[in-house]
Amino acid sequence: MKAGSFKDMTDMSSVSPTDLQNRRAQLKRRRQIRFWQGMWRSLSIVGLTAMIVWGVSLPDWTIDTPERVKIKGNKLLSITAIRSLLPLSYPQSILEIEPEKLSRAIEAKAPIAKATVIRRLLPPSLTIEVTERNPVAIALPAFSSPNSNNPEVGIVDAQGFWIPKNSYADLENTLELPELIVIGLTEQFQPYWPEIYREVSRSGVKVFEIDLQSPNNLILKTELGNVHFGSYSSFHFRQQLLVLAKMRQLPDRIHTSQIDYIDLSNPDTPSVQLK
Repeated sequence: MKAGSFKDMTDMSSVSPTDLQNRRAQLKRRRQIRFWQGMWRSLSIVGLTAMIVWGVSLPDWTIDTPERVKIKGNKLLSITAIRSLLPLSYPQSILEIEPEKLSRAIEAKAPIAKATVIRRLLPPSLTIEVTERNPVAIALPAFSSPNSNNPEVGIVDAQGFWIPKNSYADLENTLELPELIVIGLTEQFQPYWPEIYREVSRSGVKVFEIDLQSPNNLILKTELGNVHFGSYSSFHFRQQLLVLAKMRQLPDRIHTSQIDYIDLSNPDTPSVQLK
């Protein structure tokens, strides 16, 4: 007999029946613990899944009407108008709503510079915070009328963002349209529009219309009459408007009905062209 086998038999013979029974009991308890641990994990997963399914089916987890969407930050557009832009099918689970996708959809359809969609799960709620684009002028193509139904007639903000006038009217009938009119705001003048509008809005003389149809002669329709500025230059335009402001007393000497136009193409030597 080998020495190793003899040693094993010796070890086995040294273990009492009581020790063997205790070991078997320990193994049984361990198996039972593992069984119940696995059972509790399974029950927990099933229970959690059931709670989620049950919770999502509750009214508070479902956007069932547009009125359940909160709108904040709006000043020009009504809450109803903004809600009408939401690409949601009611009822819709709040978990199915994608905030970024919803934001892009709103910004693409309305004069809204930024829309932030806040979706909270606890407590369930959907809030949309908007930053609106402030319309500053009615934009007309060349040879068009402000009252025209031409789809090219639009409204622009101070940055030159354009939206069709008809779409604006369909969205919000109560919105007051701007008085200022700009004609011929093409791609050529688009980069200069923010500074053109900024200087005109600061002008000491009331401006009713900005005519950009001729690249060689920017024309403003003002309370003093038509004013010719020649080719647009950001530096000269600012100087030209300062000279125009100094001419506010012109109607005291010449009636505006006698003035054909004021020529400020050279602001150092302004002139008045009579009819």
